[in-house]
Amino acid sequence: MLDLIIIGGAAAGSSAAIYSARRKLNFKMITDNVGGEVALSGTVNNWPGIIEIQGFELAKNFNAHVRSYGAEIVEGQRAVSIESKNNFHIVTIKDAKGVETKHETKTVIIATGIHPRRLGVPGEKEFDRQGVTYCTVCDGPLFKNKTTVTVGSGNAALESALMMSGIAKKVYLLSKYSDTPENNGGFPKGETVLVDKVKQMKNVEIVFNAATTEIIGDKKTTGLKYTDASGGEQTIAVDGVMVHVGMTPNSDFAPVAKDRAGQIIVDGKCATDIAGIFAAGDVTNIPYKQIAIASGQGVTAALAAIEYLNRWRE
Repeated sequence: MLDLIIIGGAAAGSSAAIYSARRKLNFKMITDNVGGEVALSGTVNNWPGIIEIQGFELAKNFNAHVRSYGAEIVEGQRAVSIESKNNFHIVTIKDAKGVETKHETKTVIIATGIHPRRLGVPGEKEFDRQGVTYCTVCDGPLFKNKTTVTVGSGNAALESALMMSGIAKKVYLLSKYSDTPENNGGFPKGETVLVDKVKQMKNVEIVFNAATTEIIGDKKTTGLKYTDASGGEQTIAVDGVMVHVGMTPNSDFAPVAKDRAGQIIVDGKCATDIAGIFAAGDVTNIPYKQIAIASGQGVTAALAAIEYLNRWRE
């Protein structure tokens, strides 16, 4: 029986693995893709100690650091279920061919992250990281003095537009809702204080009743098409497209308590409602989805799991 299984191989999972290895736990890290969203994040300028690095390279560094301790990393596998039995857990994983294997473990750390909801329009996939981003905090500074558009109608979209108003020359904000009191000024799920601030920004132009239909460009993004309230198609020239239409936690397989958004609910020690199962990083209900925060949570979860193991009995 293992001491620990860490599910996920990005910032939270890697940090948990490093601390677990240093404490010489008998554990495995299981991941379907090393690096997760970190590896897909383009240029990273907010990881302490490294002024600038590509997300793919940072993910490779995480992986190399874990392996430097001789830790076992099972790649190309994803967790499909966790069953709790007595005081241990059975984690079922599946490979790309659909072959399942089961592992018994005393503790589990779920660090499977999230994935952004896509618009599902032509050009979105082609220009991902070539002008299209799902993280304004990560990539917004790359568009200094340029023209950008943020697509979305919640707090994340409003905060994106506010941030870009101080970076970009011109900012468009596309909401699919109409500018009415019933829709909270075009942003039904947004906080009124944020809506008011965005509407006061002189370089932010809000387009209501807008449905994005295509992202266009050559080697990089050059524009976005949308249909307006009358059903007519419009085109705006932009250098960057910030997509903020929601995030989906990778938590379907986890039997623990979750909030309405599917985020795993954890306490201050990253413990879930099931003894011996912990969660860390973007998959949890902790606010602010950032690499550094996920890494810190991974450390917390590992230390909490070690504390739990110290008291574990057959």
